[in-house]
Amino acid sequence: MTHTAGETSVRLPIHSDLDLVLVRQQVRQLAVAVGFGLVDQTKLVTAASELARNALVYGGGGQVECAQVTRSGVPGLRLTFTDEGPGIADVEQALCDGYTSGGGLGMGLGGARRLVHDFEIDSRPGSGTTVTVTSWVTRPPRPREAR
Repeated sequence: MTHTAGETSVRLPIHSDLDLVLVRQQVRQLAVAVGFGLVDQTKLVTAASELARNALVYGGGGQVECAQVTRSGVPGLRLTFTDEGPGIADVEQALCDGYTSGGGLGMGLGGARRLVHDFEIDSRPGSGTTVTVTSWVTRPPRPREAR
């Protein structure tokens, strides 16, 4: 792991099915370390799995950078997936449920977007794709005091 500007980050390659497993494991470990509850861990790991698979299958492989971040004192985890694949011609269409350019269910990008707090995608034909997702630790509200 590298430490820079108050962030802790790790980069992982995405070139095989084994790498997909390692990405899921690393994201789970980081989510636990940051303080995510079980449900939010699962959402983040699911989003990471979908995005890593997209980078492998459609982008020909790539990498993910996982960074522990904070915003206004709230801890979070930012995942940046990059590939040098063919890019996405119509990003809005690719984000629609049911859209697939392959044999999948078409839940990858749109589903991943719904599972995280912040979602950004940068892709153009011929220039690869970068997807950055961030989730923030949400604490349950404090129980009301008995009166």
